[in-house]
Amino acid sequence: PGVDLDAFIPGNQNSARKELGVSEDAIVLLFVGRIQPHKGPDVLIKAAAEMVAHSPYLRAKLAVVIMGGVSGSGVNELENLKSLAKFLKVEDVTHFVDPASRTVLPDWYRASDLVCVPSYSESFGLVALEAQACGTPVVATAIGGLRTAVSDGISGSLVDGHDPKAWSAVISRLIAEPQRRLLLSMGAVEHASHFGWEAT
Repeated sequence: PGVDLDAFIPGNQNSARKELGVSEDAIVLLFVGRIQPHKGPDVLIKAAAEMVAHSPYLRAKLAVVIMGGVSGSGVNELENLKSLAKFLKVEDVTHFVDPASRTVLPDWYRASDLVCVPSYSESFGLVALEAQACGTPVVATAIGGLRTAVSDGISGSLVDGHDPKAWSAVISRLIAEPQRRLLLSMGAVEHASHFGWEAT
């Protein structure tokens, strides 16, 4: 698998947000993928709950966007996630959106501060590479193909396991350090450039 480096290119975060109607000062954490348990979207919702419990001021700006459709046997999975967000009292910061078309998806990546890939298993991790090609750092589980798709400390951060506290700590630290995110953004574009179709 490879990433289409002609479609997924860096751009301006603010113009992407205007295009999508996302607030300019929001802190956007994006999950893109099938809504299935092994993709781990619940990990991101639990991490968000940890973050607002630890830093209540984040609630006003935090936007956790779960983008994807249900597939396979996971027909109740979307309802389960909505119930989880409600139970953890983060339904106000959690937004469920339908899958975006290939033309709109790059704008979502560019509009986000971080793209999160909390998978329990991942053979390659195309979402991680598409996001990085758009200049958005990725926080991903240190598992399977994600260990190759994300260069830890260079293009994003790899997290061992699925403990929401660990995820919350890594994400919070990156949110608090815009300069570090800028460096990771540059590293992300460079890293993704090695996974274009020609190289593949």
